[in-house]
Amino acid sequence: MKKVKALIFRTAGTNCDYETQTAFEECKAVVDKIHINAAIENKNKLSEYDILVFPGGFSYGDDIASGKILANEVKNKLGDILQKFALSAKPIIGICNGFQVLIKMGLLPDPHSFEQIATLSNNDSNKFECRWIYLKTKNDFQKDSSCLWTKNLPDIITLPIAHAEGKFIAKYKKVLDDLKKNNQIALRYCDRDGNIPQYPFDPNGSERQIAGICNQKGNVFGLMPHPERFVFSAQHPLKESADGGKYGWGKIIFQNAVEYVG
Repeated sequence: MKKVKALIFRTAGTNCDYETQTAFEECKAVVDKIHINAAIENKNKLSEYDILVFPGGFSYGDDIASGKILANEVKNKLGDILQKFALSAKPIIGICNGFQVLIKMGLLPDPHSFEQIATLSNNDSNKFECRWIYLKTKNDFQKDSSCLWTKNLPDIITLPIAHAEGKFIAKYKKVLDDLKKNNQIALRYCDRDGNIPQYPFDPNGSERQIAGICNQKGNVFGLMPHPERFVFSAQHPLKESADGGKYGWGKIIFQNAVEYVG
């Protein structure tokens, strides 16, 4: 298996880059963290990496709207390279603030059109939500999504959330219908029994209970929950484990991408 190289972008306000680095390193990937300014100055080097990562945090203080400034910056200055990377079927992940960036630059849900057709807006509770939640990994027909990142997960998993603007809203109803038809809804909020949830199991009021989506190929993935905060079972309040031992469900998500590339 070759050495897989992952690149984590960081900027002012990024605060989940170290946890994400640890997650990939536990999967035996080689990881670099690069400030967005350095990435723009050396943008041709991005093609040397196998995986690109937009981690969580509050980029540029979430001024204007969460992730919007960074989304505009990377689309205007790195857009052609990011689009090419996505269309080449290489894995890209955006976590929480990173999901907001992918949506608002238009790399999700369709990197071909590369246009913003959805957003992540204020939670229905009008407050910051920070806790563990349940997630459904199967669609209404109990099939896996096309997302390579979420393979080998059970029907329901738990991950932590920490966001104030996580409500997924599509520009048109057709966007939601296409996401369902194309099997692009990778994660949905649910209660502990897998049912359609009410608050607080539904933390933000997303349309179709969407917590994470992918592109049609399944290589570009964005999600509001934080898999990097449940790589180890010791991170869970009840020490829940994905493998009966050391690791949590988040580890599987990162491992899927590394094994896909390797």
